[in-house]
Amino acid sequence: MKRIIKIEENKTISVKKKTRVAAYCRVSTASDEQLISLDTQKAHYEDYIKSNCEWEYAGVFYDEGITGTKKGVP
Repeated sequence: MKRIIKIEENKTISVKKKTRVAAYCRVSTASDEQLISLDTQKAHYEDYIKSNCEWEYAGVFYDEGITGTKKGVP
């Protein structure tokens, strides 16, 4: 007669939750050179975050040459 062995579920295995990661990029002016730099920054951080298997990509946030020191300057 064949013998059947029941294998119990291993309950000690836990799934590690990924850390949500986002990046913030900015440039100090709205010049063409700075905007190219901003695109480069955004691409770099997106690739960097997505390359880490323990991280969940939450986005890249950015602003284009918005000053925080001068009020009312066009």
